[in-house]
Amino acid sequence: MRHTTVMRAVLRSLLAMLLALPLAAFGDGALPFSELSMSEPQRHFSATQECVQPEEEMRRNHMEYILHQRDATVHRGIRTRTYALEECINCHATRDDETGEFVRADDPRHFCAACHTYASVKIDCFQCHADVPVRDPSLNTGNNSVPNDETHGLAAELQQMLAAEGKP
Repeated sequence: MRHTTVMRAVLRSLLAMLLALPLAAFGDGALPFSELSMSEPQRHFSATQECVQPEEEMRRNHMEYILHQRDATVHRGIRTRTYALEECINCHATRDDETGEFVRADDPRHFCAACHTYASVKIDCFQCHADVPVRDPSLNTGNNSVPNDETHGLAAELQQMLAAEGKP
C-alpha cells in the first residue's frame, strides 16, 4: 500500500509539472491568449426609424422574433415586415468606410457577424437570405407589439403593415 501512495504522489507531481510547462514558455509573465482582444459590436441603424423593440429586448430575444416570423411565413403563409430578417438587414447594414459598399456577412464588420462572433454563436441565416439591404427600410415605427401565435393577431399585423405600405 505504501508503494501506491508513493506512485500517486509522483504522478501528481508529474501532472502538475506538465500543466505548468506551457506557462513556463512565457517567461515575461504573460499568460497564453492574454493579448486576445475582442472588439465590441457596433450598432448601425437607420437614423429615421426606431427598432421594432427596445435594444435590450432585441439583444435577448431577436432570435425568437425571427423564428416566429419564419413560422408564420413558412407554415401559415402570413408575411409581415415587422420581424422580417430583410427589415433587420435594411436597417442594420454596415458600409465600408472606403468604398461605401455594404459589407457582407463574412466580414467581421457586418452587424450580425460582429455580434454573433462576439457571443461565439454560429450564424447560418445568410446561406439563404440576403446579407445586405435589398431596399430602403419601410417599417411603421408605431408597431411595437410582441408577436403572438394566434392567426387573428398575425392577420391584424399583416393588415396594418399593408396599410402602412399603401396597399389595400
